[in-house]
Amino acid sequence: MALFITSLNSGSNGNCYYVGNEHDAVLVDAGISCRETEKRMLRLGLSMKKVRAIFVSHEHSDHIRGIPVLAKKYNLPVYFTKETFGQCRFHIETHLIHYFKGHESIAVGELLVTTFPKLHDAIEPHSFVVNYNGLNVGVFTDIGSPCENLATYFRGCHAAFLEANYDEGMLDKGSYPIYLKNRIRGGKGHLSNRQALQFFLAQRPAYMSHLVLSHLSKENNCPELVQELFNTHAHDTEIIVASRYNETPVYTITGTKTASFRMETVDVSIQPVQASLF
Repeated sequence: MALFITSLNSGSNGNCYYVGNEHDAVLVDAGISCRETEKRMLRLGLSMKKVRAIFVSHEHSDHIRGIPVLAKKYNLPVYFTKETFGQCRFHIETHLIHYFKGHESIAVGELLVTTFPKLHDAIEPHSFVVNYNGLNVGVFTDIGSPCENLATYFRGCHAAFLEANYDEGMLDKGSYPIYLKNRIRGGKGHLSNRQALQFFLAQRPAYMSHLVLSHLSKENNCPELVQELFNTHAHDTEIIVASRYNETPVYTITGTKTASFRMETVDVSIQPVQASLF
């Protein structure tokens, strides 16, 4: 038994993440075109026929712009919070619209997708954990700062997509206007490389086999820099840096233990986690 994961694209130009088993799959966000989604999946040997649903983390265009065409062409249900859908400003058929709430677990074929709120500058931002047969894969991007929800679910993951958006020095010295710099690092924007690494080291379970660093900034980060930073501390976890231009390979997740978190006891607080490793 295994889960298969790939980033079809990751960055401010579009985000789309695939998680599935042999029979069923979901997309988390669909921020690239239907045509690009199909092309990239075809190159990877993946089939849209296995995709059962799209889960939407929030309403920003780099996470939703491909949804109307994908949903219509493949008759895919799309899961949003009600407030998020209200901000999307596109049309999809009524029967394809499904609402979720935080800390809800939704069965999609053989998969179970659990939702939880996070800190980001959107109306009702959420992240997701996809479960199959005791395996958990988390999709954790667009995070202003780590919170107790994120820590709880991360500790139960055998693999995860984790945001590492910017290098703090590059952002400080870069050409972005000050209001945008403050938005990015202001607690409801994005995680820096340092914050992501600090969180990873503090919360990583011993059985996490893969970490896909995601949503890198084009202007304020460097794939080689963040790869080297994490490799130094990764131990047995394979570190992959997701591209904003191409799909990653498909990675096979086969865990040796079941998840350590218990969904019924997850703290609904989204206060930032206080930790200092540097």
